[in-house]
Amino acid sequence: MTKTELIAAIAAGAGISKAAAKKALDTTTATIAGAVKKGDKVALVGFGTFSTTVRKGRTGVNPATGAKIKIAAKKVVKFKASAAILG
Repeated sequence: MTKTELIAAIAAGAGISKAAAKKALDTTTATIAGAVKKGDKVALVGFGTFSTTVRKGRTGVNPATGAKIKIAAKKVVKFKASAAILG
């Protein structure tokens, strides 16, 4: 599903215009992204939880040369789907 299709589905389901649905979706995603960027956990009951975690640094291999390289530690976003969504 594309963003345009999602906006159309929200608009139809809520009985609002596509412009209002787009604004609501953009606000929702920006709010979630801002909270996760600050390190907060965002839990949407029945959907899932967005959070951040730190991926440890490790040694990798450059596939082109075979040389070993160091991969730095970094923050990544994690999403855990709710059991309700899966099943």
